[in-house]
Amino acid sequence: MTLLTADKVAVRYGGQTVLDRVTMALVPGEIVTIVGPNGSGKSTLLRVLIGALKPSTGTVTRSKGIKVGYVPQKLHIDQTMPLTVRRFLDLPKKVSDAQACEALETAGLSDLGKRQMSDLSGGQFQRVLLARAILGRPDILMLDEATQGLDQPGSASFYRQIEAVRQELGCAVLMVSHELHVVMSASDRVICLNGHVCCEGTPEVVSAAPAYRELFGTGTGGALALYRHDHDHHHHHDHDHDHTHEAAE
Repeated sequence: MTLLTADKVAVRYGGQTVLDRVTMALVPGEIVTIVGPNGSGKSTLLRVLIGALKPSTGTVTRSKGIKVGYVPQKLHIDQTMPLTVRRFLDLPKKVSDAQACEALETAGLSDLGKRQMSDLSGGQFQRVLLARAILGRPDILMLDEATQGLDQPGSASFYRQIEAVRQELGCAVLMVSHELHVVMSASDRVICLNGHVCCEGTPEVVSAAPAYRELFGTGTGGALALYRHDHDHHHHHDHDHDHTHEAAE
């Protein structure tokens, strides 16, 4: 069964086509990452899929009664305002302590409820946004560039958390990212977007695709391997010891 389908979705502003005939579907439990250069329409596509924006042509179909949790790109909170993590989870509507507790635990923040939002590190803040998005146990979790501003270890750990959430809730995950190292082995599918779908498939297939290399060059292969290497211990290939120096002797 599909949770969400976009069929030949196009978005035009004025005379400009931002998205051109984009077709995609999302099935339960899969992690799909949309990558593309800046201005490629990634956030626009997400807004169309959420239902915040009507496509100029084409259709979006969501299966009946599905719940979507959304982690925004950034959220500005008045730093001078006293607001604990627990209170933040009550906005816009109150949730039970049990729900709040469970969401914080799933997001990897079990003991932070009493902390002030203004005291959190960037990574902790993103996890609170994640906790808030999963409060209602959504069928689909959508994240728009959720690790912007985190360093690479911070990003990697955030995305491992996403895998854990998927495991626990069984939800589908749709992520938008321009950080290519994020297209890690956790993505079941990668959709490469540049106004239209250039290529789509597993991370291996997409990173080898000519359309992807044309957009991003080949320099990302190392970053891709590095991330996979980082948490796929059972496929442990030892790339670290490159013996080029011996060849040179």
